[in-house]
Amino acid sequence: MSIQLTRKKWIQVACSLAFGSMFSSYAAEAQLKIGSLVPKNSLYHRQLMEIGESWKKGQSGSPRFNVFTDGSQGGEAEMVRRMRIGQLQAALLSVVGLREIEPSIAALQNLPLAFRSWEELDYVREKMRPGMERKFLEKGYVVLAWGDAGWVRFFSKQAALVPDDYKKMKFFSWGAEAEQQEIMKSLGYTPVPLEPTDILPAIQTGMINVVPSTPYFALASQIYNSAPHMLEINWAPIVGAFVISKKSWDEMTPEAQKNLQLASDKAGGLIRIQARKEVEDSVEAMKKRGLQINKPNAAQLKEWQSLSESLYPRIRGKMVSAETFDEVFAHLKTYRSTKTP
Repeated sequence: MSIQLTRKKWIQVACSLAFGSMFSSYAAEAQLKIGSLVPKNSLYHRQLMEIGESWKKGQSGSPRFNVFTDGSQGGEAEMVRRMRIGQLQAALLSVVGLREIEPSIAALQNLPLAFRSWEELDYVREKMRPGMERKFLEKGYVVLAWGDAGWVRFFSKQAALVPDDYKKMKFFSWGAEAEQQEIMKSLGYTPVPLEPTDILPAIQTGMINVVPSTPYFALASQIYNSAPHMLEINWAPIVGAFVISKKSWDEMTPEAQKNLQLASDKAGGLIRIQARKEVEDSVEAMKKRGLQINKPNAAQLKEWQSLSESLYPRIRGKMVSAETFDEVFAHLKTYRSTKTP
């Protein structure tokens, strides 16, 4: 009896060790799951795939990576939550998601008509970049690349040229931006909080009438078919970054970290160049398919400028910290003082 029990116990122990070893080997295999709202097969998706392949080369064993597109992992706030609990390791996010990690980043996107050109944005971002990246690191994330996705313009069902025209319409608004919705309501506008994946059915059914969007996204998602009027004004840039959790970064080999950083730097540069080119390319493509361009005259542009300036006191200290708000405008002042009008 004693021998049988011992033998039985030994078999159980041996099986446990075998299964445990098998499980440990499986669990130890490196994986990189990347989330994003970008459309499948777009430039952004292709660059994320290249980043994944570069990361894979620096790993041993059988590393696996997945790039989730089209918001299949939820909105940007949801993707940040998934990174926090380890369901995603990295994500390509706009300021909407990035501010869930570090709120001060909102200064690069949530200041309407603050930036007059890409050169101004590049100057300010590079000045603020070291401090921003340090803040993200303190929150547990490594910023691997910076990018942008074009200027926000207003796509609407009806033609509109001045701010008051839009008070009769219902705006798409990011579900996570409660402060922005509050400001819009106080000015007489009607925001409808949704996720990007809800935009097309919402505008088709009349739930919303206006979508602030980059031309590329409006073309790729076919928004312009239901909202065939575009206001030609560069309201604000869509700024983004590719971030990875520090935990995932620290678990990588030095070679994998190097490969990932180099690939991310390259991708960020290509994304910025191509995204800026695609603004006009996308507008031209939509014009050929019926998009109506509404271009404000000087007096109408002045109304938009007045609106943006009236928004700044509401944004400063609420949507953007006062310190960061002042830093952006200080850098803009310095940049403009060195340029010949």
